[in-house]
Amino acid sequence: MTRRPRRNHTPVFKAKVALAAIKGEKTLAELAQIFDVHPNQITAWKTQLLDGAEGVFGSGAPHGEAAPVDLKALHAKIGELALENDPRSSRGQAFWKVRSSRPAC
Repeated sequence: MTRRPRRNHTPVFKAKVALAAIKGEKTLAELAQIFDVHPNQITAWKTQLLDGAEGVFGSGAPHGEAAPVDLKALHAKIGELALENDPRSSRGQAFWKVRSSRPAC
């Protein structure tokens, strides 16, 4: 049995299939046979379309933009955590076993 090469579907095709699934005029099995894709793929595209639909009509910030981050606070937290994990620091001594100066033989 020969393997089918991997197919890259265009966004237009995905939207067309997902809209057909949302309409509900045909079952997933029928749509899968018509469009020659797996029913699970149709369900995934339908879910993606429904999740992204609010972005079309919403006036909120797009998903790609994140809130500004306070780098000073993050760097301070990293330094604080590094001191806690450092066995040589006085703050880290409570978590680390103190080694004896005598050999362990």
